Amino acid sequence: MANLYTLGLRWQGRALKEQLEAATQEPELAQQRLLRQLLRRHSDTQFGREHRFDHIRTPLDYRRAVPIRDYEGFRPYVQQMMAGREKILVNEPVRMFTTTSGTTGQPKYIPVTAGVERGGARLMRQWLYRILQDHPTFLNGAVVGIVSPAIEGYTPGGIPYGSLSGRIYQQIPALIRRTYAIPYPVFEIADYDRRYWAIARYALARQVSFLCTPNPSTLKRLATVMTDQAESLIRAIHDGTSGEGLSVQRPQPERAKQLEQIFHTTGALRPQDCWPHLALLGCWTGGSVGAQARQLTADYGPLPIRDLGYLASEARITLPYQNDTPAGLLDLTLNVYEFIPEDCAEMADPPILLSHELEQGQCYQVLLTTPSGLYRYHINDVVEVTGFYHRSPLVAFLRKGRDMSNLTGEKLHVNHVLAAIAALQCQFHQPIGPYRLVANAQAMRYELYWEAADIPSQDWVQQLLSALDTALAENNTEYAQKRASQRLHLPCLHCMKPGWAEATQRRAIAQGQREVQYKWPVLTQQPLPLDTEAIAQTYELTLPYAHPH
Repeated sequence: MANLYTLGLRWQGRALKEQLEAATQEPELAQQRLLRQLLRRHSDTQFGREHRFDHIRTPLDYRRAVPIRDYEGFRPYVQQMMAGREKILVNEPVRMFTTTSGTTGQPKYIPVTAGVERGGARLMRQWLYRILQDHPTFLNGAVVGIVSPAIEGYTPGGIPYGSLSGRIYQQIPALIRRTYAIPYPVFEIADYDRRYWAIARYALARQVSFLCTPNPSTLKRLATVMTDQAESLIRAIHDGTSGEGLSVQRPQPERAKQLEQIFHTTGALRPQDCWPHLALLGCWTGGSVGAQARQLTADYGPLPIRDLGYLASEARITLPYQNDTPAGLLDLTLNVYEFIPEDCAEMADPPILLSHELEQGQCYQVLLTTPSGLYRYHINDVVEVTGFYHRSPLVAFLRKGRDMSNLTGEKLHVNHVLAAIAALQCQFHQPIGPYRLVANAQAMRYELYWEAADIPSQDWVQQLLSALDTALAENNTEYAQKRASQRLHLPCLHCMKPGWAEATQRRAIAQGQREVQYKWPVLTQQPLPLDTEAIAQTYELTLPYAHPH
């Protein structure tokens, strides 16, 4: 079955690759052509008529006719679509809405049409095809993909909303579905613990060659459940039981015996031992989750990781084609892109650049025009151009545009924090586990919340906090200046109780955040609800401030 699938993937993927290759050589022409197609297709909509799509001829016309909006600017249109009205933002039926958290506390609902689904499927096929060129055996075994439920509810107009990844999973052809280890109903199990147990039970029953899910914390959690629940998982595989009302599986005493031997020999059911033919992991490797991706080696071994690309509920944006990097090709055939230089983001009328006008090493905020009916949509993301492929930029997601703290003019960004923690890991030869840097406006300092397995000594803590202070200053000159002037005070360390990070994630999921989309907050303006009560001990830095070199 896998051979038939890979043959089809090679045939389709080659054609899609050639199409994108042509666009990367003439990005300006490709984007102008796509913009004309989208405007023509959706000119007979409420939004299209209001903004006179039929009069737009050039990108400059487009900028003049359509102002930049964030999601709140689209919400009134989307609410009409959710009520069942047609031809509001798009000129085709809406099949579902995919959801993500919004900045106002209300979720964002993004329309999904047949065209959106086709575009996402094309990008996924090309992503798999390019992996196949580098890893010919990665689909030889079973595939573990972990997604969210396709349907989480219905709009007032009776249109379903939920996860697009879950919907795609449901629609996998029967021929291919047999290679997928996890039956879709598993992802609809409401209880967090039982769902992961079921994922582990089905995955362990197969010889897996590829695991794929956006968030590396999901893979880490899976590895933990495999060991913590080893005995019940082995018993279920031996007896052919699955629980949760799912279909009964055939007993697999030989596979259970293999797993039992691994557990008795190593004291764990680590993925690298249970799946010796595991060839590749697919997950995000950049932004605030990059550190978690690097920690997967302990359980999965030194496997290559192929980033899933810069993707969001609003759009699929890049195509990574190399291992162990978040950078990827802009899909110039799917969305129209505009960029605002990061240092101009606060201007009332910032310069607008197209993809062929970007510069390597520079950071930009992104505006999207998508087949889902978002026009010049400010997604509030910052990306970095890491290089070029022909004439098209290679782009990596860095952080959300407003992921920053500013107690007294230091403008501390998440990427400053990530760089500082990476420096600490190198200096102390120790991975920094779940952590969060929290701004304390009352004390005018930054506080490191850290779930640490062991604190060697008070002296070690002093060295750690001093190194953190220095690393933040080296990565942010404004921080250094504010510390030198004592406008910012010395940081402190809160050692957190075991289970703090997991409890925080559980709470977020219980409140409606989708599991595979959950991103751990690295930098916050105040403690999150579970932070303060989980503090086991606080350590103050008593060393005098030394100006960083």
